[in-house]
Amino acid sequence: MKTLAFKNRKEQEHVAGNIRPAGIMQTTMTRIPGLIIIMIGIIFSSFIVQCKKAAVETADTAATSPVTLAVDQYTITQAVSDEAQGNTIAFDGLAYLTGSLGSQSFLPPGKVADYSGFQYLRDNDPTSLGHNTSFVTIISYNVLHILTSDQISMFVARAQNQINSINAFALKRFPLLKAFRRLKEGDLPAGTAGLSREAVVNYAATLYQVDGQISYDRAKLFGSVVNSLTAGQRAKLDALKALKGVGHWDSSLSDPLQGLGLSQDVNVAVMTYASEIYAWYAGTVTSDVYFCPERHGTYFGSFYLKDWPAMGNPNYTIDETLTANAGQGFLAILTAAQASQVKAIVGLQRSALAEIVTKREAVAVELRKFLASQAADSSTVVALSARYGELDGELSYYYATTFTQVYNTLSDDQKLKLTALAEKLGFISPAGGFLYSQPVVMPEIMNTDFMFK
Repeated sequence: MKTLAFKNRKEQEHVAGNIRPAGIMQTTMTRIPGLIIIMIGIIFSSFIVQCKKAAVETADTAATSPVTLAVDQYTITQAVSDEAQGNTIAFDGLAYLTGSLGSQSFLPPGKVADYSGFQYLRDNDPTSLGHNTSFVTIISYNVLHILTSDQISMFVARAQNQINSINAFALKRFPLLKAFRRLKEGDLPAGTAGLSREAVVNYAATLYQVDGQISYDRAKLFGSVVNSLTAGQRAKLDALKALKGVGHWDSSLSDPLQGLGLSQDVNVAVMTYASEIYAWYAGTVTSDVYFCPERHGTYFGSFYLKDWPAMGNPNYTIDETLTANAGQGFLAILTAAQASQVKAIVGLQRSALAEIVTKREAVAVELRKFLASQAADSSTVVALSARYGELDGELSYYYATTFTQVYNTLSDDQKLKLTALAEKLGFISPAGGFLYSQPVVMPEIMNTDFMFK
C-alpha cells in the first residue's frame, strides 16, 4: 500500500493536538499553537466534494452555461432510502478494510453544526453549480457585499470565539477512530471479546454535545445578523433567491474581506458563515433537516477515499457514481454470505436513522426561533444533540462490528482484490492524521480500553 508523506513535516509537528484521558468520558486537548486550522479553508482553496450522491446519479455539475432545473432532486427520503444507505455502507466497508487510522480521521468541515440547510442548497442548486469550486465563494461574496461592516464584524467575533470548539470536536473523534481500528486489527484489551456498544454510544453522545453547542452559538449569531437586516438588505437577499440558482448570480464581485487583516482561519470561517446564513435565510426547516447519505458513521475513511484525490486540484471533478460503483465493487469481491452481512446493516440501522431525522428536525425547529427574534434553549439543543450522538454511535457500532466480522473471514485473494480496488480509486495511505481535511501529525490519543468489553 502506498504511503502519503506530509509536505513540510516539521511545520506539521507543532500543529498536532493531543487527546489525553481525563476520565472515561472526557477528553482534553493540548492547544494547537498558531494553527486553529484552516479547517473550512480547504473548501475554498481545494475542491472537496463533500456529499456526492450515494445512489447512481447523472446530474451535470458543470456550470459554464447554467441550466435551471425544475424541481429539487435530493430529499431526506432519498438520503435515508435503502438504496442510498446500502451503497454508502458498502463504500464505508471498502474504505475501512483497506484504510488506516489516518484515513479514518479525514472529515469534511461541513459535517459540523450542519443545520443551516447549506447541504440542501448545494445538492439542489437549480443551476447544478452546487459542487463547483466557485459555489461557496459566489454566495459568500454576494452576501458580504450586502452586509454592513458592523454585521461582518459580528461574523469575525464569532469566528474567533468558535475555532477552538470546532477543533475540539475534530480531536474528540480520535478515540472512536482508534477503537474501531483496534477492533479490525484484533488489538483487543486482555479479557475482552469486542466493542462495548454502550461505551461507543455514550462516547458519541459527548462528542455530539460539542456539536450541539457549536450549532446553538452559530444559529444565535445568524439570528442576530438576520434580525439586524434593513428592508433594503432583505430585498437584495430575496432578489438573489429569485434568480433561481447560484449559477445566475454575479460571479465577478471582489473579495469584501480583503484588507481587513484577518487571519486565514478567521477569514475562512467568515466566508463560511456568509454562505450558511444565506442558506438559512432562504431555506426552511426541511432544508435544515436534510443530510446526504454519507452524513453519519463518518469514522471509517470513506471521505478520504473519495475526496483526497481532489485535494489541491481545483479542476478535479469527482464521479457522481463513485460511491455506488465502488460500493458495488466491494460487494462483488465478497462471498454471498459476506455480502449479506454488509447488506443487513441497512435493516439494523433503519429505526435509529429514522430517529436521527426526527432529532434533527427538533434541533432545526428550536434553532429557527432565533430567526423570529425568540430565544432558543441551549440545554434543549445540547440534549437533543446528545441523543443524536447516541444514535450515530449505534450506527457506527453496527458498521465497525460487521465490517470486522467480514474482514476476519476474507481470504488472502479477497484482501488483495480489495486493496487493488482502493488503489484504483487513488488511495494513498497518509503518514499521519487529519484535523478535518488538514494533514497533521497523528495526535496522542487517550487509552481506548474502556470502549471494549
